[in-house]
Amino acid sequence: MTRTRKRATGKGPTKKGPIKKAPAKKRSKRGGLSSASVVSFGREAAMAIVALLLLVAGVWASWDAAQHVMLSKGREHGTLTVTRCAGGSCAGEYVPDGPQRARAGMTIEESVAVKVGERFPVVVKPGSKELVRAGTAGSLYAWVPLGGALLLAALVVGGGLRMPRLGWGLAVAGGVLLVGTFFAL
Repeated sequence: MTRTRKRATGKGPTKKGPIKKAPAKKRSKRGGLSSASVVSFGREAAMAIVALLLLVAGVWASWDAAQHVMLSKGREHGTLTVTRCAGGSCAGEYVPDGPQRARAGMTIEESVAVKVGERFPVVVKPGSKELVRAGTAGSLYAWVPLGGALLLAALVVGGGLRMPRLGWGLAVAGGVLLVGTFFAL
């Protein structure tokens, strides 16, 4: 029994012969995969490893600050009023929320969102004099390296792995994180 194809006009079948199946993967004479298939697999594996490495590096870079903001239960909280900024860090008056005493010499990383005279909630990194911005803005700011990694991984996934929908999804997720951080700060 032969199947017939429909005409391009859609008015019914024509008698041009059976529908041909797509050719199977090319195999060499010895029964293994061809070198083109091996190269294609190697390229896809390399791109997947690069994308995964980018995402792991983004989480690794973000986790240093994010752990103090997101897992802040039991840590010292307070408010910092910035009085001076120099050398990549800002210092100011730190007032704790609880019964702890106020401490001098507490610093926070200088960023575009830290200006002299501003007050914002902070969390103290245990065993140090470093502060991390708390709240929603601090949480989003801590994950900024992951947002950049998502954007870079989107290029690798969309272009290198030829998975454009997943690539666009990663790009949108990274973009939303970065834009949300911009507006939260």
